[in-house]
This record gives sequence, structure tokens and C-alpha cells, in this order.
Amino acid sequence: MAEAPRGVGAAFDAAAGDHITLTGVRAFGHHGVFDHERRDGQEFVVDATAWVDLAAAAASDDVTDTLHYGELAEFIVAEVEGTPTDLIETLAERIAAGVLGRWSTAVSAVRVTVHKPSAPITVPFDDVAVTITRSRHRAGGVDA
Repeated sequence: MAEAPRGVGAAFDAAAGDHITLTGVRAFGHHGVFDHERRDGQEFVVDATAWVDLAAAAASDDVTDTLHYGELAEFIVAEVEGTPTDLIETLAERIAAGVLGRWSTAVSAVRVTVHKPSAPITVPFDDVAVTITRSRHRAGGVDA
């Protein structure tokens, strides 16, 4: 078993188990510590992986037996477009907590990466991102 990421229980193994991954979900938000970031906003990009048991959906071929990735994408966009945060760490945490809360019977763990490709950094760079992993067993780094 792989070493558990910070913030999740020791039983978590990212290589094991079924999961759904969304990559490159784009939305416009007003997150950041500077006034111009809050005023003007910018594009954020989110990647999310949700660990779900896909056996029932695979057997039934019924979307109601799985995590609907279209709904997950819409939820992520709503969070990015929602209440501004100073830090993308806070935004990532809010998305992860929301996924675990909204799909509490389906999702056992979630990994969220928030990219801020237009961050106000004074040197050339391609991207800045934070990644958090949360599970039902250790939400927010404490036993749930």
C-alpha cells in the first residue's frame, strides 16, 4: 500500500480502488490576496479525482449508480465562481469538503488540485497549483 498523503488516513491507497477524474475544469473567479485579483478576477483550472465504487454502475450501465461527472464539474465551477477566498488552498479545501458532503454516500476520498495560471508572480512561470487529498476518514487532517 502506498504511503497515505498528508491529511488522509493511513488506510488510504491512491493506487487502489475505482475513481473518476476530471481534468482541466475552467472557471472565472475572484480569489487572491491582492485588491486587483478580487476586483478583476482571473481564470482558475481545477483537477479533481473522486474515489467511488464503480462496480454497481459497471454492472447496471446506469448513471444513477455512479458519481455523475457532469454534476461534479458544475459543482466545481460554482465553487470557483462563488465566494472569493484569499488562498487557493482555501478554495481547494472548500471544493473537497463540498464533494465529500454532497456525495457522502458515493465518494470515499477526493483529491483536488487548483491551478492559478495567471497568479501575480514577478518571474516567468507556467502554472502554480495546490493539491489536497481528503477522505471520509480524515477530513481536513483530523479524524472525522
